[in-house]
Formats: sequence, C-alpha cells, structure tokens
Amino acid sequence: MDRLLVLRLETLGCSAEAWLNGVPLLRATGTQAAVSLPVHEFTQVGSNALELVIQPGPPTAPAAREPLLCNGQIGASLRLLLPRTGSVAHPASARTLAQIEWAPAADVLVEVPLNLRDKVELNIAFPRWRWLDAPVIADGPSLVRDITAYVLDIAVGLTQGNPEPLIQASRLRLEELALAYQTSLADDVARLRAHIVQLHAAQALKPVLPSAETLLLRRVADGRLIDCLAADGTPFLQSPVVGGGRATWPLRLAAVDGRFYALR
Repeated sequence: MDRLLVLRLETLGCSAEAWLNGVPLLRATGTQAAVSLPVHEFTQVGSNALELVIQPGPPTAPAAREPLLCNGQIGASLRLLLPRTGSVAHPASARTLAQIEWAPAADVLVEVPLNLRDKVELNIAFPRWRWLDAPVIADGPSLVRDITAYVLDIAVGLTQGNPEPLIQASRLRLEELALAYQTSLADDVARLRAHIVQLHAAQALKPVLPSAETLLLRRVADGRLIDCLAADGTPFLQSPVVGGGRATWPLRLAAVDGRFYALR
C-alpha cells in the first residue's frame, strides 16, 4: 500500500471534533493541537460526508448552544489527506483531497457548537463495509441491559488477562481492518492477543466493569452504531498500564438479527 487516507484535525484556541460519514473520529482541545488518524475503514466509494464541530459539547448529551464572540485568534481545520505510507500526514507533504477551514475574524459572533459540513467524492477500491448497511438500532427496554452484559463479558476477560472475548467480539472488525490496510488477519489477531497478554503480565488489567450508570451509549452513523463510552467521552474499555497512560479498546456496536457485533 503506497498511500493512506488520513484525517487530520488542527485547532488553535478552541476545541473541535471531526466526523466522517456520521462517525466521530478525532477530538482536539488546547491552545494549539493537531491529531490525525488513518480512515480507510470509515470511507465508502463515492460521496463521503465530512463534518467539523467547533466547541463540541459532551459526547453523550446534546449541548446547549451558546454565543461565542471571536477574538481573531482562534480557528480549526479538518483535512482529508493522501500521504505516502510512512510519511507525515501534513498538508505540506501530502495531497489534500478535501478540507474545512474555520478562522473567524475578530468580533464575529457565532453560536457553538458550530457544525460545518462538506462532501468529498472518493474513487477507492475498498469493499463496502458492513457498518454502512447495518440496520438502525431500535430503542427498547432491554437495550442498555443487553449492551451492558455484552461489554461486561469483554471487560471480565481483560481483567483475567484473557483476550478471547474481545477478539471474538471484534472478529468482523478485524477482518475488515485487514482488508482496509492490506495486512494479514492472522497476524493482526495474534498481535492483539499477544499485546493484551503482555500488558496483563506487566500489570493486571483493571478495566471498569460496566453498569447502567457507568456505561454511556452514543448513537453514531445515523443510529446504525452505538459507541460505548466512559463519562469523559473516551472509550469505555480501558485500563491503566505500566509506565503511565492507558490502554483503550474502542467498541462501536451494530445489532443484526438480535446479536451485537463490534464493527468499529
């Protein structure tokens, strides 16, 4: 694979969130920040929807819109880049396929969160990913309970140093990631398994066990996926690791024929 599709989000003096095809993928906060992510598995042949959200609210609750008087020193940009594999995903060294820029002049009054949208046509050779055709997940009295039980099984496995529940839950996701980045599925699975075992051997993994109160659910992809989040908006499945920091395992679930699948 010579080139990658990479989403790059930059902010100056504000926070922002980047969405691609209805899925939130990047968030940047601070005086000046830049984050990027390969996004093959979130793209589709033809029209792709980009969205830049300025001053987004909490991920799991609608944010009340508030006035913001700009000072001429804030801004954000979202770019879909095509760098060479192994190169830095930066507009100075990669082709820009699409971009959204926000750089208001001083004394401009806006309401935030502010949503800016654009579309980009992509002629790509990827298959059509399963999550694009997943059904909208219906609300029901058992939805939270069923997702909590599903995530609990994975979390208990991690607590025990057993990667198999996570691997089984992520089987379809891992298959598609191997297609998206032209890697070996067997090697990817072995790498994930070894990584969890090594982490647990160095320091017992201690993910928070989910409950209806601790597990927050966010509908994305027009309701076809449910993002499993912690209270701070980060992936729910996470654990402290040796040396500081945290290991995280994102879970975006689809429901097909009464069963959950971690498709992203």
